Amino acid sequence: MNADALNGRLLFAIPKKGRLHTQCLELLSGADIKFRRHQRLDVCLVMNHPIALVFLPASDIPSFVGKGNVDLGITGHDVILEANMEESVTEVLKLGFGKCALQVQVPVGGSAQTVDDLAGKRIVTSFEVLAEQYFSKVDNRLQLSDDARTKIEYVGGSVEAACALGLADGIVDLVESGDTMRAAGLHAIATVLETEAVLIKSTTPKDPSLVPLINLITSRIKGVIAASTYVVCSYNIHRDKLHAATALTPGRRAPTISPLDEENWVAVNVMVEKKTMAKVMDDLVAVGAEDVLIFNLDNCRV
Repeated sequence: MNADALNGRLLFAIPKKGRLHTQCLELLSGADIKFRRHQRLDVCLVMNHPIALVFLPASDIPSFVGKGNVDLGITGHDVILEANMEESVTEVLKLGFGKCALQVQVPVGGSAQTVDDLAGKRIVTSFEVLAEQYFSKVDNRLQLSDDARTKIEYVGGSVEAACALGLADGIVDLVESGDTMRAAGLHAIATVLETEAVLIKSTTPKDPSLVPLINLITSRIKGVIAASTYVVCSYNIHRDKLHAATALTPGRRAPTISPLDEENWVAVNVMVEKKTMAKVMDDLVAVGAEDVLIFNLDNCRV
């Protein structure tokens, strides 16, 4: 695809593979961004908006958004920090998936079982910048000399094997479920940071005429995320018990309250977090609510 085909289009970078890729595609579908990606092509045109999707490694996306011509992107919060792009990109929205922790890990039963034990030893990681920042603070606190400071070595993959293969005394790596860490005989002794997928844009807009479209896409994605997080709870309750019920269901902003034909009874509709809905229903019944119903959301604007 030549550059002329991209002129006037908003460029939106998506991870081309890895832990965020599938969920990003589901997010685009929910936001009604329609496209057909041809095999082996990393750029495709959206059919119902002046947008071009660019499929890139997640680690490269902050640089393309911050320094290049890409307007929007989805990547991990950790990747932005690792690329030193905090000032060049703005995190518009946390997306609620891809959650994991960047942790310091050591062999179970090894000689080093605290971060201070690791100071001055060998650390292997794919997050060289973040590991260097973290252990520099440890080295400074322990007042280690230049010769005795912690050694950080970069590897692009198989970080969890570095200790068993004699390359490192400890590692810094992402932990999601912890299965890979435990299979390698490692356990975490410290957390460098918590991370998740985020929607980012350039701090300085490339083309001011695209700002309305950026805002539209951001609003749609925000609605998809909210629809996956919340459900609508509907119930009837006597006015005397309304205060207790709305204390349980304050909603994102406020519940919708409508009078019923029966005197002193009202109907309440409110958004509640999906993960808490069973307890909320139980608590509502306990304070006198009746006809408690839950409805899933396909999409919304909040």
